Amino acid sequence: MSHEKIGIFGGSFNPVHVGHLNSLRTVIAKNKLTKIFVIPNAQNPLKEGEVDTPTAEDRIQMLKLALQDEKNVTIDDQEIKRGGKSYSFETIRHYSSKHGAENIYFIMGADSFLELDQWKFFEEILKETNLIVTTRPGADLPFEKEDFPLGIQPFIKAIEANGVIKLKTGRQIIYTQLEDLNISATHLRKRLRLSKNVDQFLTYEVEQYIREKGLYAPLKIKIPNFESFTKQCAQVLFNKKAIRLKAIDLRKLSAPSEFAIICSGTSTKQTLSLAESVISWVKEEYGVLPISVEGASEGRWVLVDFGSLIIHIFYDFVRQEYRLEDLWKEGCDLNLQDQEAPDKTK
Repeated sequence: MSHEKIGIFGGSFNPVHVGHLNSLRTVIAKNKLTKIFVIPNAQNPLKEGEVDTPTAEDRIQMLKLALQDEKNVTIDDQEIKRGGKSYSFETIRHYSSKHGAENIYFIMGADSFLELDQWKFFEEILKETNLIVTTRPGADLPFEKEDFPLGIQPFIKAIEANGVIKLKTGRQIIYTQLEDLNISATHLRKRLRLSKNVDQFLTYEVEQYIREKGLYAPLKIKIPNFESFTKQCAQVLFNKKAIRLKAIDLRKLSAPSEFAIICSGTSTKQTLSLAESVISWVKEEYGVLPISVEGASEGRWVLVDFGSLIIHIFYDFVRQEYRLEDLWKEGCDLNLQDQEAPDKTK
């Protein structure tokens, strides 16, 4: 068995950005890792709505460009070759069988760690690898078992003041603080689709590759008029029996989009159907998919993000909890009506 300290760093890398590089460099330096394997996944079973995904080959090529000057960092495409949903346990077991569980360090962000007890075979993960959990500056470290995900608590043996948690499995959890780089791949993809500057978030080589390949193409190339687009999407929703639909022009406000549509379904099933209908129509008519889709696993509140237009589709019972209309009451109501509804005045 090897006695090296082997790091495993997985993710979609859609796209790889300077935040990923910062994490790698910081984790290597603070934990004295000998080598890190960067592993792009095929499909994350816990992430929904990743509709704006380049090919696996493109993601690997961007990783090669971003990591070309990084020492002791190797790209491993085993999850892509396996295909289907990527379960981290399979990858961790591969490395622990080669190097020994005591020498393996699985790197994950604090947000992902909070969901670890939802992962498949998470109990085995706690046996087969140590964990390095990356945090932002100022984040509070856990001091009691109750601060950990419920499923992790029975495995905790001791909590040390230096951010190291000893587990009953013989493994440990190590908290590592990163320098604060406020960036996410979701935010970056949206900037690209809105033609905003991304120089500070990408290496020059990766940005050039994205431009040359036409990845994350700006939506306004295919959707030149978002006010008209908003009205068209609203009519699609009217046709599918959306209720209490409201379209708002947000261009004079500080808002995440230029336009918003808020509407409701009478059940979670209808809410999901409304989202699917508008996504399908936009794909057919404009040849584009949304930047992201959130909430589709439950249907209580589905958010469909087309960049300059964000569509909020609520199960009507839930809508009153959020009152988005009040949040954007200074926006301009487009006062849209169902253009295909029968004229009851005749």
